[in-house]
Amino acid sequence: MAEFTPTVPARVLPPVEIRDLPEPPRSTWRFIGPGLVGAGVGLASGEFILWPYIASQVGLVFIWGAAIGIITQWFLNMEIERYTLATGETALTGFSRMWKHWGLVFVLMTLCSNLWPGWVTTSATMVTYLTGTGQGSVRWIAIGMLIVIALGLTLAPVIYTALERVIFLKIALVATLIVVAIAIAITAESWIDLGRGLTVDATFPVPPLDFAVLMGAIAYAGAGGGQNLCQSNWIRDKGFGMGLYVPRLVSPVTGQEEAASSTGYQFPPTEANLARWKRWWRFANIEQASTFAVVAFVTIVLMSMLAYSTVFGRPGLENSIAFLEVEGRVLMDVVGTWFGVLFWVIGALALFASAMGIVDYTSRLASDTIKTVYLRDKPITVNRVYFLIVWGLALVGTVILLLGFDQPLILLVFSACFAAVMMFVYSILLIVLNRRALPEALKVRSYRLGALIWSVGFFGTLTILVVIQQARQLFGG
Repeated sequence: MAEFTPTVPARVLPPVEIRDLPEPPRSTWRFIGPGLVGAGVGLASGEFILWPYIASQVGLVFIWGAAIGIITQWFLNMEIERYTLATGETALTGFSRMWKHWGLVFVLMTLCSNLWPGWVTTSATMVTYLTGTGQGSVRWIAIGMLIVIALGLTLAPVIYTALERVIFLKIALVATLIVVAIAIAITAESWIDLGRGLTVDATFPVPPLDFAVLMGAIAYAGAGGGQNLCQSNWIRDKGFGMGLYVPRLVSPVTGQEEAASSTGYQFPPTEANLARWKRWWRFANIEQASTFAVVAFVTIVLMSMLAYSTVFGRPGLENSIAFLEVEGRVLMDVVGTWFGVLFWVIGALALFASAMGIVDYTSRLASDTIKTVYLRDKPITVNRVYFLIVWGLALVGTVILLLGFDQPLILLVFSACFAAVMMFVYSILLIVLNRRALPEALKVRSYRLGALIWSVGFFGTLTILVVIQQARQLFGG
């Protein structure tokens, strides 16, 4: 074929290098992981609090909403992965090629959303249920957890490998809890009502729940906000597609740093390369569907069924960490003390693992963008930028906790608004990026383009609802 001219824009960042697409793996088992990491990090308050809380209030009639949310995010994740598979660059780098500061915009919104150490304080609170030490010790337990997270993420020789092992352990623990729950705690009535909840002709449960809570539950089922964007970074570190040419993120203390280009690659659309692409694309879709989508949906369903079997209709339940304390005590009464303790132990460990994943993806997005766009010609490596951001987040979280601040209303508002706005905007940018920056054979089209258009409409509507609701919360009216 004629000499290939790269289609990736080079106005803002240097042009990509031309290289052939690596061969897909013969044994795919060792490449399984990024989808599980995405699901594992996302298994946080939504799966442990929000969806079970909804089940406790209206039953299982809304479970079909989780399916819609997870399918939407699966399509989003695959379009994020498409660009990385084809270029070895993250989606944020691709956005920055269209306008220099797009990556920084998303990084700042992600940082603001995750600035408050909420997940680690939630995990610490569950620890106090086990120890009986009370709320006064939450601050110190949470600070200890932040230090452990920072040490774990910056001393592991290959950071992705360490995170993957933590998330795999978390998923194994949650699976253990679910198996035990199915055997002794989930009632037959729950299975009957689950069937009704998986049909969209079920009564739409607006009262007594707020409409924005229901919309948010759909939108953030599985992941949400900046986490979806990090699928780029995780599949690249796992060696998917052109990401195989990019060195993995390693500890600057214990790892072996490699010199690397700050930009990516592109392969000529030859017959051989396109044949490899089809195999890579098929594998990436299966990996994401069978791990991220299935694990997230099954966890939401079964944790909701557990809540429905034990606390449905109980008055005074809160959509907060207090919900888990009530559920744990009911499980002690209904099943046995040991099961309530098991529920809290696994919940605390699962939320700790989520906190570790949140610090990781926030730091990955920030370090990749800062190094690639703003420090491209500076001697500092992306590994060291990552190191600084991880410890910066741990330090800021520690200071907030030591000062005794409860989660400020403004941070709650910003977090909700930023997540909705991010998903709305990057749904649009993914359409532009994957239509304009890739060769004809690789462009997003057909029903996948339709799924992105749906995502724009859905998250655009959610953005408007959330902004209006939070503005009322801040300013009254």
